[in-house]
Amino acid sequence: MKEYIASLEKEFSLVENGFKEEEKRALTDYKSNDNEYSKKLAFLAYKSDTYQVRMYGVFLFGHLSEQDDILAFMRDEVSKDDNWRVQEVLAKAFDEFCKKKGYEKALPIIDEWLRNNNANTRRAATEGLRIWTSRPYFKDNPNEAIRRIASLKEDTSDYVRKSVGNALRDISKKFPELIEAELNNWHLESKEINNPDASVGVCCSHKVVAVGFNTLRYDASVGVLNPPHE
Repeated sequence: MKEYIASLEKEFSLVENGFKEEEKRALTDYKSNDNEYSKKLAFLAYKSDTYQVRMYGVFLFGHLSEQDDILAFMRDEVSKDDNWRVQEVLAKAFDEFCKKKGYEKALPIIDEWLRNNNANTRRAATEGLRIWTSRPYFKDNPNEAIRRIASLKEDTSDYVRKSVGNALRDISKKFPELIEAELNNWHLESKEINNPDASVGVCCSHKVVAVGFNTLRYDASVGVLNPPHE
């Protein structure tokens, strides 16, 4: 097994962009081995200093995430990884868990992750389920998606708020009236809500909600969703 991990380190270290190679290999290995072997392989891979191999390990964790200890490790340990690419895969692995569990049955876990004290864990939930309303259950219950995402509109992390803005913007394309209704209830004086990145030049005096560094813009004075500021 160690030799296999060493071969992955050599192979994947040449992959500088994307995640498809790691994702494909993880799925192949998961299907080719029993859960006990795959679990040992995933944990060994996650110990690697090569971030691409850790990505592969996290993809394996996603396939194994119906096991409580694996899901807890994802939530509590993978979320501490300092490589942003690994965090992107954590989001995908969490969505894999939800898909396996069933999105409605996974609601208590989704809510738990959204309330977690680690920003990476919260962001894995908001980002991993995008586009939320294309997922089973949320497709038929868009307000359940909106209220969960919007609960983090004043999150202390810019990283999380950007994901919130992106996720709400996704939904606004199909359900603009629901997003407008949600935004009309927001307190615009909140600096977390209405504090876009200075470089985008959005004037707060015009009551523009700019959640997620201007990924979602809403002119509250006239109740209109606007395209992102370029």
